[in-house]
Amino acid sequence: MFKKTNLKIVSFGEILYDVFGEEKKVGGAPLNLALRTRSFGFTTTIISAVGDDKNGQDLKKYIEDNGVEINNVMTDPEHETGLVQVYLNERGSATYDIKFPSAWDFIKGNESIRSSVLETDIFFFGSLVCRNEVSKNTLLELLHSNPGMYKIFDVNLRPPYYSIELLKELMDEADFIKFNDDEILEIASGLGFQSDTLEDNIQFIAKTTNSKGICVTRGKHGSILLWENSFHYHNGFTVKVVDTVGAGDSYLAALITKLISDGDPQKALDFASAVGAIVACHPGANPQIENSAIEDFLKRDALQH
Repeated sequence: MFKKTNLKIVSFGEILYDVFGEEKKVGGAPLNLALRTRSFGFTTTIISAVGDDKNGQDLKKYIEDNGVEINNVMTDPEHETGLVQVYLNERGSATYDIKFPSAWDFIKGNESIRSSVLETDIFFFGSLVCRNEVSKNTLLELLHSNPGMYKIFDVNLRPPYYSIELLKELMDEADFIKFNDDEILEIASGLGFQSDTLEDNIQFIAKTTNSKGICVTRGKHGSILLWENSFHYHNGFTVKVVDTVGAGDSYLAALITKLISDGDPQKALDFASAVGAIVACHPGANPQIENSAIEDFLKRDALQH
């Protein structure tokens, strides 16, 4: 499925439980990214923190059972493991109430973390983890520690935990940025740019940051990718959505691993779109998906067209 599977991947940020009414599911965008990249066969490490509580113990066991390295998941005795209340509308779209403070707000650097980042090829990070200075400062230190790694910024705008100034700072650190359509319009506007077309906004972000790779997802309408100065498109797949939680994370994990491994932007878009669609057909952010199921999904779609 991948031409090159010896890539080492690190994901930095929040790990938590998404709470749906009486039910809780493992979540947090950086963890969702790590779990999905690991499912594709890549060596994957998560850098985060949990509380000294049952939720933290359960999370670490789940992560380890799924093959993601947990040496850099710290246990914080002073703060509880993260929880997020998730509210779904009739279309399966989610809004979030994110508990503050949580253990992942206090990720502190150490030699184990630094050495794993020095050895990594791909580094995922997001904006939510920067809502507290401790984790933000650790992230910025790590982003500067390995000039050779490919840095992917996964924008996750969760009010009130961001500012345009913070987002610009993080965008300037990234080689690749992933937005949804609402996010890129809000951020570009906040930086003084006004245009209704996504292509114009993408080119503006590319010119005002160091990111030459930019992806914008458009929900059921698909996605746009800027890669090596060319635009690539996917119109999305029509599926019966259960909930959208984590679909964008799995999409990004699939897109980046396929891009870096295989180098074909259109095939990477097709693959990522299939993975995101399959996740949206299941409850929660991390359904188990066999690689053969993704291949079958793409074959069925090809036959229908």
